[in-house]
Amino acid sequence: MSPSALLLNAPKTLAFEPLDLAPLAADEVRIRTLFSGVSAGTELSQYRGVNPFMHRRFDETQRLFLPAEAPSWPYPVRNLGYEEVGEIIEVGAEVGDLKVGQRLFGAWGHRTHHVATADYARERLLPEGADPRIGVFSHIGAVALNGVHDAQIRIGDTVAVFGLGVPGQIVVQAAHRSGARVIAVDPDPHRRAIALAHGAAEAIAPENAAETIKAANSGRGADACIEVSGAPAALAEAIRAVAYSARVVAMGFFQGEVMGLRLGEEFHHNRIQLICSQISGVAPEASYRWSKPRLWRTAITLQHEGRLNLTDLITHVAPFEDAIDLFARLDAGEPGLLQTVLTFGAEA
Repeated sequence: MSPSALLLNAPKTLAFEPLDLAPLAADEVRIRTLFSGVSAGTELSQYRGVNPFMHRRFDETQRLFLPAEAPSWPYPVRNLGYEEVGEIIEVGAEVGDLKVGQRLFGAWGHRTHHVATADYARERLLPEGADPRIGVFSHIGAVALNGVHDAQIRIGDTVAVFGLGVPGQIVVQAAHRSGARVIAVDPDPHRRAIALAHGAAEAIAPENAAETIKAANSGRGADACIEVSGAPAALAEAIRAVAYSARVVAMGFFQGEVMGLRLGEEFHHNRIQLICSQISGVAPEASYRWSKPRLWRTAITLQHEGRLNLTDLITHVAPFEDAIDLFARLDAGEPGLLQTVLTFGAEA
């Protein structure tokens, strides 16, 4: 396919846009994309036109979404995609330490080529000999690790994970590796089976999940619940399932108003801590040690060392030219799709 990028012209209206491969500056490198993961959360909210950035302006100073004639993300949207892997195919005249053929991870969108500074590339090089597909999980892996950190898991804790899409599956693995006994919750039996194969002690359906979790934990409830689906019913059940004065981490990207939360019941009477986990920042108490770049790198290192097995979550691979069809299938909720990946016609 000729150099091109995917753009969103209107809700559910994708197109390919030609790329101009301009000459490099002296401190730049040119990257050819090998793989690009598709997010079934943030990206679908853009694709469907329901993301708040597409309707309001986010004021960075006040950190408020405000009504505006021009939203933060007007059409056409050119920032689709944040799970890319590529290889360097050209270096600028002043770049002496990077070489053609080196592979890196990053977030540059669904596009065949990308130009980055040498500093950007240096910080994101994949380990020598690594399976390049692990780079697809650098950002979504960081999201999941941030959520596990926010849950403040202790060895021996019982942790319930609600929602077993890609980020939920990563949370299951990371919580298990942190020493927790993990109970995975999802309506899809196939996703529950994947969680069981990758560290969950139990995997249950959402119906009466709180009662099941408390029965399995001497009536106490989970030491922490992590909600990863963005479904209001899942958040409500996580609040019911957690122990007295324990923590619920809301990782899911909730769209619009959240209906169905009965805040006068368990939330109020059990003194539940409700924490938002979002990759725009890390917990303030950890910010002098942890940062987004460290989370990205950790997600890569844990995979390369074999402590997280995330490439098993890839269920469908499609050529870049089929991206429009792939988004439609994800939007329709096709069964069996978990992590989907676009490929770019080059051997990996």
